Amino acid sequence: MDRQTAEQTVRVLIEALPYIQQFAGRSVVVKIGGNALADAQLRRGVARDLALMQQVGLRPVVVHGGGPQIEAQLRAAGRESRFVDGVRITDAETMDVVERVLVDIGAELVAQIRHYGGRGHGTTGRQGGWLRARPLRLARDAPQDVDLGRTGAVETVDAGPIEALEERGFIPVIAPIGAGADGGGYNINADTAASRIAAALDAEKLLILTDRPGVLDRNGALLTGLDASGIDALIADGTIHGGMLPKIRCVLDALARGVHTAHIIDGRIAHAALLEVFTRAGIGTLIAAPGREAG
Repeated sequence: MDRQTAEQTVRVLIEALPYIQQFAGRSVVVKIGGNALADAQLRRGVARDLALMQQVGLRPVVVHGGGPQIEAQLRAAGRESRFVDGVRITDAETMDVVERVLVDIGAELVAQIRHYGGRGHGTTGRQGGWLRARPLRLARDAPQDVDLGRTGAVETVDAGPIEALEERGFIPVIAPIGAGADGGGYNINADTAASRIAAALDAEKLLILTDRPGVLDRNGALLTGLDASGIDALIADGTIHGGMLPKIRCVLDALARGVHTAHIIDGRIAHAALLEVFTRAGIGTLIAAPGREAG
């Protein structure tokens, strides 16, 4: 490394210092989508970022999806996925596939985190029953005679078991599978699970890693800083629409329940989480709760 490169490295570390000091000891929930996890290099990068966060004093908590991997396993088994209004119908056989695939993804993430010196611990909301679920109901204007099977919504979150893992020095790696009243598993949307888990932990930040740059304006430019109170107008005028809409609703729910800030960032960018948390510029859309400064 030449001197110029070394000096640049030092400047980056100095820029990160106030953020490290501000967020030390605080929970940061990172939701990782299945698309990012499908790429081996991105998986390694995310694991290294999580290990680094832990080493500098943050308490990262991972909630991961696995849509593409689930689709691949269902196709391999000769099963056809069925959706209603974008919601997966999860019959008993599909639920078995979902649970197996998500647990496998979590185990690989844990192994990668450990490879980079972190302490990962894989779990699901069904283990210990700390993530309670109920059957998901479709929107009011959707067909109501469709049985979504084991597709679930979050009923309650008991943060105790996750906080216990944090206290013991682990990075919880959570598959969004909830426990129903009958003890069976429910397939919960990972964004929704991450939002409710972040709220239960009183998290400093909720980071949602997506396959998009963040929230865009009507001209396709990135909106880097938003206030929760201004989101409604962007929804009303159609600026926020399509697949971004449910993510924004999860973010607003988390902020309303006490999470300090939320970030929607492009998980396809190497070290996206570190760039967003530890630099002034960031790379995605930051949304602050009312009355809180962006940070």
